Amino acid sequence: MRQLYIGGSWAASASGEAIDVVNPATEEIIDRVPAGAPADVQAAVAAARRAFPGWSAMPPAERGKLLAAAAELLKQRADEVARTIATDMGSPLGFALKVQTLMPAGVLASYAQLADSHPLETRVGNSLVVKEPVGVVAAITPWNYPLHQIVAKVAPALAAGCTVVLKPSEVAPLAAYALAEIFHEVGLPAGVFNLVSGRGPVVGEAMAGHPDVDLVSFTGSTVAGRRVAALASDGVKRVALELGGKSANVILPDADLGAAVKVGVANCFINAGQTCSALTRMIVHRDRYDEAVRLAVEATAKYTVGDPFDETTRVGPLVSAAQRDRVVRYINRGQEEGARLVAGGTDRPLPRGYYVEPTVFAGVEPGMVIEQEEIFGPVLSIIPYTTEDQAVEIANGTPYGLAGAVWAATEERAVAVARRLRTGQVAVNGGNFNPMAPFGGYKRSGVGRELGEYGLEEFFEIKALQL
Repeated sequence: MRQLYIGGSWAASASGEAIDVVNPATEEIIDRVPAGAPADVQAAVAAARRAFPGWSAMPPAERGKLLAAAAELLKQRADEVARTIATDMGSPLGFALKVQTLMPAGVLASYAQLADSHPLETRVGNSLVVKEPVGVVAAITPWNYPLHQIVAKVAPALAAGCTVVLKPSEVAPLAAYALAEIFHEVGLPAGVFNLVSGRGPVVGEAMAGHPDVDLVSFTGSTVAGRRVAALASDGVKRVALELGGKSANVILPDADLGAAVKVGVANCFINAGQTCSALTRMIVHRDRYDEAVRLAVEATAKYTVGDPFDETTRVGPLVSAAQRDRVVRYINRGQEEGARLVAGGTDRPLPRGYYVEPTVFAGVEPGMVIEQEEIFGPVLSIIPYTTEDQAVEIANGTPYGLAGAVWAATEERAVAVARRLRTGQVAVNGGNFNPMAPFGGYKRSGVGRELGEYGLEEFFEIKALQL
């Protein structure tokens, strides 16, 4: 069994209990990690608190050098880390390499640069406004992007001069261990980064409520995010929450329908639909609705389900039996509500593994459960509209506001509609994801932003010196 990483060394958990790590493609146990205890959190937070004065006082350029060394070592080990993620999370290997590993390495490198280049002082009249690290950060991360979500929190926190206690998801924790080993090898000072594996109700709650934690950065479900915020509120500590999504792909009548549907289907099914920003609602004008459904069904047929290590696989397994069962329940609910199943369904496509077929529903109306709630699986709902105002109303008509897309014949028209969407990111005519742009949501999709300079700003306190 693996150990915890606290105060610069590996140590056994006080609990003595283990959590099985399961390969979702084979349903086999591949590793075990400690089921951390509150005492482990106490030790990790104490180590982070001891390390904070020295780390925060270190020149930003020196912190940046250590982060740059870690980014370079991660790139060197990218193939190995990608195989780890493909094994314990189920992402197809090519996606695990390009998106799940190399993109986080790039994000880590970007914070190595920002550590030294980001301005920390501003003059406002007779005041000198300075930015200082917030202190000890508790980072609680999910299983769907098990390295990217860690780097999106840990890298800016360290760049800002904060120290960190990380709780990765116990469902897919092995990438976190790979990063801890890298930080150890590049010589990150003891206590600056700590890893406590375990379950959310035990380790996560102990971290969120700990009086010596200054900021909690959490990514996960909206329900869990509310709990984290409630626990943090007792200590009036800051929280950054990246939560659920039910993102809309708005296709205007004059758009390139073929491109809009193809890209929309790809975005919905990426990572087996286990992406908080996935475009799970395709909103299409009634005049082009039947054609859009036909194109979506044709595109879906090309999404081969299979072993993450098979080069022909485009959709791997869901991460766990519980997740597969959740998605199947939503597919059944969609049919009960009267939506029309035009692709996929609840049949198991393979005899072993937590697989679900890529699924498309037509005849979906606003207000249906499958149109309102985050399914977190490869399930697409196609919704008709009549007017542009109605399309915007449908797009904005869920409790979420994390991402979205708009397609139109001209960028000007698409941007005009994109500005009306109450959501943190909007892709215009297929605009690519930018890891330097702010990522985060409106409404129940969260509080705060990650990535780039906006993500770095989350980890500073602001002080005004009146001169």
